[in-house]
Amino acid sequence: MQLLDKRFLYAIACLLLAMITIQSGASIAKQLFPHVGPEGTTAYRLGFSALILCLVFKPWRKLPTNWRPVILYGLSLGVMNLTFYYAIARIPLGIGVALEFIGPLAVALFASKRKRDYLWVLLATVGIFLLLPDINSVDGLDPIGVILALTAGACWAGYIIFGKKTGSQGSGGMAVALGMSVAAIAVVPYGIISQGSALLNWSLIPLGIAIALLSSALPYTLEMIALKNIPAQGFSIMVSLEPAIAALAGLLILGELLTIWQWTAILLVIAASVGSSISTKKS
Repeated sequence: MQLLDKRFLYAIACLLLAMITIQSGASIAKQLFPHVGPEGTTAYRLGFSALILCLVFKPWRKLPTNWRPVILYGLSLGVMNLTFYYAIARIPLGIGVALEFIGPLAVALFASKRKRDYLWVLLATVGIFLLLPDINSVDGLDPIGVILALTAGACWAGYIIFGKKTGSQGSGGMAVALGMSVAAIAVVPYGIISQGSALLNWSLIPLGIAIALLSSALPYTLEMIALKNIPAQGFSIMVSLEPAIAALAGLLILGELLTIWQWTAILLVIAASVGSSISTKKS
């Protein structure tokens, strides 16, 4: 029992550190958009992350017997990164993460069979409704940005499900290295075609490496370690603070100010996750 508690606490610590680094990295990445766009920034992130992770974990030493979950995990990861960067190019970081967070929250709620959990669905739905674009307002959210963030959320759900299956085949580091390599193979060529020689700007490459470390290599490794110690539903619940962390990172690093209604929406999404967490603990 004590060993289990230590593993659970270790998983929580890994997730908290992952959330802080990934949102800080996203704030830095957004500053690259004017230079290489979301496509080029994604290429930097996935390409350098795959290179770093492969050099560290050497995944070729123990390749998986079943490649299907690895490929699906990698594709979910790649499309999630690309659509999320497209989204936050149009809407604030905190709001983008709140909308994207619907994916892992759905994983947690669909795994539950109890009627009381409909309350958490209702809270999340109200939160999304408050974030929906107001077409009559000049300051309303970009509808395309909202759709892209929700698409990233669907990919995030796939990342959790297939990441759990991939992680069960070997060490967390090796699994995430393989998944990141698949994501890089799928997405980096698109970034190169889109941005071309702009990616070779030597003043931007160090920033691209920093984004790879903060946004992918370090947090995804930490998340994979956590996934090996807690179930997918528990993982989805534990990341409930991520929208708030993202909003704070956007405020501190990017100067993105949110309205009272937008903060309320983010808190409703977090409340839905916390409520789901409490319900799960009681079951």
